[in-house]
Amino acid sequence: MVEGPVRIEMPDGSVVESDRFMVAICACRRSKTYPLCDTSHRRRSGQRTPQ
Repeated sequence: MVEGPVRIEMPDGSVVESDRFMVAICACRRSKTYPLCDTSHRRRSGQRTPQ
């Protein structure tokens, strides 16, 4: 978590900005809004098996 607003310069030179008061940075690279977290790491594929 980072206090916003934030401006992130990516390795390719593109810039990602967010004016939110708190921003989560993605560490798993599953986010569709990478480098910002969209909580994709919480989603699971398939069904849970009962124990």
